[in-house]
Amino acid sequence: MSKKRKRISQQPPQPEEEQQESNNNNDYNDNDNDNDYNRDFPSINYYYNQHPNMSSTSSSSTSRRAKWGRHGGVTVQIDEVAVNAMFDEIADLEDDNVANMEGISTLCEHLEIDPVEDVRILVLLHKLVAATGGGGGGAKSSSSSRSSPQQITRQEWVDGCRRLRVDSLEKLKALLPSLELGFMEAVEFREFFKFCFKFNLEGTHKTLDKDLVIALVDLTLKGRIDPQRIVSFQEFLNTTKDASYNRITLDQWVSFLDFSMECTDLSQYDEENSAWPVLIDDYVDFCNHGMKM
Repeated sequence: MSKKRKRISQQPPQPEEEQQESNNNNDYNDNDNDNDYNRDFPSINYYYNQHPNMSSTSSSSTSRRAKWGRHGGVTVQIDEVAVNAMFDEIADLEDDNVANMEGISTLCEHLEIDPVEDVRILVLLHKLVAATGGGGGGAKSSSSSRSSPQQITRQEWVDGCRRLRVDSLEKLKALLPSLELGFMEAVEFREFFKFCFKFNLEGTHKTLDKDLVIALVDLTLKGRIDPQRIVSFQEFLNTTKDASYNRITLDQWVSFLDFSMECTDLSQYDEENSAWPVLIDDYVDFCNHGMKM
């Protein structure tokens, strides 16, 4: 029997003392942080440049605790009370500082996207988690707030929303078009690809079941590499008798992406001088002798 999700009320903090308006621009003047933001998430940066109205705050109340940032020369106020209220809607019933897969599925319902078939939820989680270093996107690391696989912490959510300049469901929905994989540059996509592996780990496992890998390569690499390369790799994993490939390591996972980007012609692959993992050698041998590419 499923538990009914409860709404967690959160009292807004008492307003801080108002400061002179002339000092407002000095409260947040971290140009290095802005540069990190633009470098880490160029797809989001492009989106905000095309939609300047998204830089405005969703609330004019001065009694709500807010964080200030700058984007494109425009001061942006992020309502952290609203951000936390959004997290309350998806938080675990036993620990309201964590949202697990059930809560993430609820978020997908709110965003009107498929939690299984729509890769944009993984892109969103990657960008949220990267704000605290958990996504490997270049942001400063915070090991104490980094989540376990298949969940996101409240701190990651708050830091991520601040970094993405969103404090409402409407703004998250408006952000969805910018989460398409085609907007990602190569470096950012590689970090996202690594995140997908780590996020889908189960318990203390350091490897992924090959059936999950077969599903994930199609979800994450479609439109990124030759579609026949995806099909052949899936077929290789499905038919191999080598038990060592029943579970795939992070190194093997990332190596397949790197190999697919670097080696477009398998007939030119030199196994003798290869520095790729053995899985790649076996995969190429399968393609050259077991099926036609």
